[in-house]
Amino acid sequence: MITLFTRTTLIRGARRGSPGRRARRAAAVALAVAAVLPLAASCAAGTSVLDKDALVIGVKPDQPGLGVKVSPGKYRGFDIDVATYVARKLGKPVRFVDAPSSQRERLLMDGAVDLIFATYSITPERKTKVAFGGPYYVAHQDTLVRTGQAAIDNVRDLRDRKLCQVTGSNSWKRVKEERKIPVVLVPSASYSECVSDLRAGKVDAVSTDDLILAGFATPGTTIVNAPFSDERYGVGIRNGDVDGCEAVNKAITEMYQDGTAKRLLERWFARSGLALTFTVPQFEGCG
Repeated sequence: MITLFTRTTLIRGARRGSPGRRARRAAAVALAVAAVLPLAASCAAGTSVLDKDALVIGVKPDQPGLGVKVSPGKYRGFDIDVATYVARKLGKPVRFVDAPSSQRERLLMDGAVDLIFATYSITPERKTKVAFGGPYYVAHQDTLVRTGQAAIDNVRDLRDRKLCQVTGSNSWKRVKEERKIPVVLVPSASYSECVSDLRAGKVDAVSTDDLILAGFATPGTTIVNAPFSDERYGVGIRNGDVDGCEAVNKAITEMYQDGTAKRLLERWFARSGLALTFTVPQFEGCG
């Protein structure tokens, strides 16, 4: 391990002792500073995704239409296709790994992944821990219920109902904390588990992004179609990687301009009946 002393510490040391000793120490300071600066620069090098030979990208393994693991190391869905497009524009091969909602910040902060494409809504709280490129799409929170379930026509009708709460997701907060709707929260590890609980009658509703719900909606369940928030899907990236963030944003812009975004959205969600948006979202900014 190399210990780096501050410039002030070195100069104070040089001021002590006889004139001859001070001169020798001053020369040592110059040499020490000259040696420290390249080392400090090298410590900062290689921290951008642009410096990587290949990218490790975190995605969801269990969200139909967005990210599903079909075999070890192989995934499919809208987020996977978008991530593949961006990585190709960056000139990087890519390897995908699971990124559950509860682990997304930690995976980035620990360096286990380089980017995250996993229905990762941009929020002020998350921006205190990680940075975001994009958004690459703006979804809207809605509600999934059992078909024929009476008197749930919008989010306000969830009062006193059992609402699924996924660990690491902010969707339940939009209902209980932001809109002050008194729901009974039922914890769950994932949205796939939530939908299973909905079908089994263990919860009354699942509320989250409409693209997520569209992937899970099957006979026996119904999307209420009463959206009540904007969910900006960002590309999770480590704090400080401004160059990498700007390169990601450039790739996303090109994805919309060349028609790829429209093609991918229609491929995965045209049958859902959702009103899809094909224009470039307003970016968060990489500063």
